[in-house]
Amino acid sequence: MSTVIENLLLRKQKLVEQLETAPSVEDRDQIEHQLEQINTALDFLDRPGPEDGT
Repeated sequence: MSTVIENLLLRKQKLVEQLETAPSVEDRDQIEHQLEQINTALDFLDRPGPEDGT
């Protein structure tokens, strides 16, 4: 599972860097949408599972 999280964090870092240099509003919107998806996935993966609640 940590590999998935590491990959998501790496992708997020690259997108943030791209966002800083995005030439158009459309590019920024697309990057921001991808960042939202990554944040959602990270939030989901960060939640404790049923076995963690004991």
